[in-house]
Amino acid sequence: MDLFGEALAKAESDCRGLSFEDVTALLGAGEVERPRLYALADRVRSRRLGEEVHLRGIIEFSNYCTGTCLYCGLRSGGERVHRYRMEPAEILEAAGEAAGMGLKTIVLQSGEDPFYTVKILSGVISAIKKLDVAVTLSVGVRTPEELRAFREAGADRYLLKHETADPALFARLRPGTTLADRVGSLRLLKRLGYQAGSGGMVGLPGQTAPSVARDLLLMRDLDVEMAGLGPFIPHPGTPLGGSPAGSLEMTLTVLAVARLVMPEVHLPATTALGTIDPRGRGLALRCGANVIMPNVTPRRYRSHYSIYPGKTGVDRDPYASVREMRLLIESLGRREAAGYGHSPKKAYSE
Repeated sequence: MDLFGEALAKAESDCRGLSFEDVTALLGAGEVERPRLYALADRVRSRRLGEEVHLRGIIEFSNYCTGTCLYCGLRSGGERVHRYRMEPAEILEAAGEAAGMGLKTIVLQSGEDPFYTVKILSGVISAIKKLDVAVTLSVGVRTPEELRAFREAGADRYLLKHETADPALFARLRPGTTLADRVGSLRLLKRLGYQAGSGGMVGLPGQTAPSVARDLLLMRDLDVEMAGLGPFIPHPGTPLGGSPAGSLEMTLTVLAVARLVMPEVHLPATTALGTIDPRGRGLALRCGANVIMPNVTPRRYRSHYSIYPGKTGVDRDPYASVREMRLLIESLGRREAAGYGHSPKKAYSE
């Protein structure tokens, strides 16, 4: 049996025993091997998490950012970015609409924008929690004191992507920051009681299969509750604007291997996948994914949250976005989850 076959058989019997060599072999799946990999990932998802798909409404409330990441269209200094900040009342209105549509998680996402102080953001979190929903934050690096305050205000989860487990590549792509600090922040989130999410992009310039294997094993080591993995899409207004994009096939392969490495993690079918291919999110849900995050940002702001160009769905209102995802779930014979979507790995209290 070849290395891929041996690793796949091992994953079938003992997902948690996969080694670096096993993961690298699985990531090297070719055209003939991928269907077997995808099918196993789908079976593992079904056994561990069932047939439910969690819908989580994302509100992109500010596109200001102090970061200078080489890949991001919101990077500080981007001259073509039309900057905006939503008022707290606007955020609450959007959250109320999403809750009214039956969504049980609200994701608050922004650039690294210090305008939203602890007082402002904690007030928003507390108010949203009154809607009987879970709250996920994706607002970049914050101080331990801020993170503690947000948790006390009611935030349930925190998404902080590590992007790459290669320290040199991380330092090049994110000037002025280090992978060690990023990992330290993720460990702190766990200690504070957050359900932590991480992840990265597939197809980054300089990325290799071994570095992707290290990404997945790092997230397993961190015991994250969610892993956001989508294709790299170059933005013309960034230093990496001329680089090739990540492929659909490789992204689906990474998603499938992620499901085998972390059998109970929540894996979203990302908007980026739907952007590079209209079939992307549906295919991801067949390769191990179990979460979709419809965009419930007011339509007047959506096109300005341009991390990458051509993002799908910017012309749809929140109701249309949610309806489209529900139809997709139904078309696959799956069902929408009714609960908050907390991690199945351990008991979690509101």
